[in-house]
Amino acid sequence: MSQAACAFCSGERPAADHRIAELGVMTAYLHDDQFFPGWVVLVLKHHATELFQLDASERARMLEDVNRVAALVHDVYAPRKINYELLGNQVPHIHWHVIPRRHDDPAPHETVWTVPHSPRRLDPVTLTERIAILRARLA
Repeated sequence: MSQAACAFCSGERPAADHRIAELGVMTAYLHDDQFFPGWVVLVLKHHATELFQLDASERARMLEDVNRVAALVHDVYAPRKINYELLGNQVPHIHWHVIPRRHDDPAPHETVWTVPHSPRRLDPVTLTERIAILRARLA
């Protein structure tokens, strides 16, 4: 997939109103499906599809961004565990999913991709409130 056809590079996804913050080399967004409350997606600020396409310094900064958001999610949502996913099969652009797994998780030993559920979209007011909380704690 070319950069021109990339949903992340074009700004098609993630939705701009889900943006939490610009970080070092990534941008953090609240995932549009909040079935797992606090699910965040971090998108690399430029187009790349594989880790080996980044130099060592950028890979290290990327991991620090992921770590910073994971600590934030842990602080705000108090999960029993955080899952980290770097896939790129559906959108070939480096992006991480940071997914808190709560104590009341319906399938604590399964990946989020295999848990049957209807996507849980937040209403605009709740979305704005949750993003404000995350931004405040990140600062």
